[in-house]
Amino acid sequence: MPYGVHEVAGTSGVPVESAAPGAGARAGGPPSLVVGVGASRGAPVGEVLGLVRDTLRAAGLSAASVAELATVDTKAGEPGIVGAAERLGVPLVAYPAGELAGVEVPHPSDAPLATAGTPSVAEAAALVRGGELLVPKRKSAANPARATCAVASRVPRVPRASEAAAAAAAGVEMAQATEAAQATEATDAATAPEETP
Repeated sequence: MPYGVHEVAGTSGVPVESAAPGAGARAGGPPSLVVGVGASRGAPVGEVLGLVRDTLRAAGLSAASVAELATVDTKAGEPGIVGAAERLGVPLVAYPAGELAGVEVPHPSDAPLATAGTPSVAEAAALVRGGELLVPKRKSAANPARATCAVASRVPRVPRASEAAAAAAAGVEMAQATEAAQATEATDAATAPEETP
């Protein structure tokens, strides 16, 4: 495993590069974006970092909102990806190809399937822990492109009024059911015969 990448207890052995203490803390709320990144062997830091920054800028998203870069485990030591995470001051999280292969993505491809064992690296890595895909896979401007990225948000979206009303109604029904169960228990306890020693 590359220098700076370690196994994190309780996360199924997901390798994570440690960032500087407090690097993820940003003013204006916790970072909520995950940038999934894929890169060819030897892709330079400038190409990977440039792609990430350009993608965020084009989508009107702030680099300060990035919580982590994510990739497939076989790319966790790729200098271009590691360097991009370091320069952004965020951790690099890597997932096994089999786990990424199970993530439904809008743009699967045979290229990463052949090289990394999953039909998607960037989109799948951005989405693997849930969230909403904000920016689908983009390729770097280099010719040939040696890096890809996608951006997902982990912040739950605000429900529509009808969804909020349904959730509130479900909460009321749950509260009423709990009260009824407690009343039944109290009645049963009051009418139960006393035990004699």
